[in-house]
Amino acid sequence: MRTIGWAAVAFALLLSGCTRSGESELLSQYEKNKRYHKYLLKTEKVQLYEGNLTKVALTATYLNDPSKEHNRSMDERFIVGLYIDDTLPEEAQYDFNLTLDGVSPKRVKRLDTTDKRLEEISFVSDWANFFLVTFPHMQKSRFKLIFESDIYGKGELLFSKKAKYTFTKRAF
Repeated sequence: MRTIGWAAVAFALLLSGCTRSGESELLSQYEKNKRYHKYLLKTEKVQLYEGNLTKVALTATYLNDPSKEHNRSMDERFIVGLYIDDTLPEEAQYDFNLTLDGVSPKRVKRLDTTDKRLEEISFVSDWANFFLVTFPHMQKSRFKLIFESDIYGKGELLFSKKAKYTFTKRAF
C-alpha cells in the first residue's frame, strides 16, 4: 500500500514538473499575441456567391474596446478587408454601400499593405483591399455592418460591444 502511495506522489511531482517548464513559454507566447486573439474574437466574415464562385469576401474587425472608459463615447471603428472579383470593370467593382445599422461612415481611409494595424488583424490576404472605416458613435450594444450592392447582393455582419454570449438566454 505504501509503494502505491509513493508512486502516486512521484507521478504527481513528475507531472507538475513537466507542466511548469512549458507553462511560462505558453504564457509568454499568449502575451505576445494577446491583441491578435482579442481582435480575432471581434472579427466577422461574409461571402457573396454567384453559383459556386465567391464574388465578394468581406471581413471586418471591430476595433473599439468597451472596457476602457474613454472608448464609451468614441466613434465606432472597423478595419474592413474587401475582396471583389476582378472580372468586372473597375468602376463597377466598387459600386456598393457599407452602413452600420443604416448609418453611413464618417470616414473611409484606405490602408497600405504595410500598415502596422494589419499586423494584428486576422484574415489578411494579398488580394484584398483594407480600409479603416469610422462610423458615428452608437448607443446600442449590438449592431449590423451591412454591405449592399446591386451587382453582388447583400451581406450582414453582426457585431456587439460586449461578448455575444451575454445576449443569449440559452445554456451552452
